[in-house]
Amino acid sequence: MSLFDEDLPNKSPPGTVAVGEDLSRLSETELEERIEALRGEINRTQKELEQRSTIRDAANSIFQK
Repeated sequence: MSLFDEDLPNKSPPGTVAVGEDLSRLSETELEERIEALRGEINRTQKELEQRSTIRDAANSIFQK
């Protein structure tokens, strides 16, 4: 362990993404894994947005009668 290792930012655990994280220390494989994690998070977020939209539309149709 180097004397200055504590000065280096820690990498995020595999499968997690920290917005604004320094990407220069990541390998190509880690960058590819990061992209997949981000795609998964985008898909999860889009599904949640779609569900909320469906619920809102259903509520609007009930209350606009």
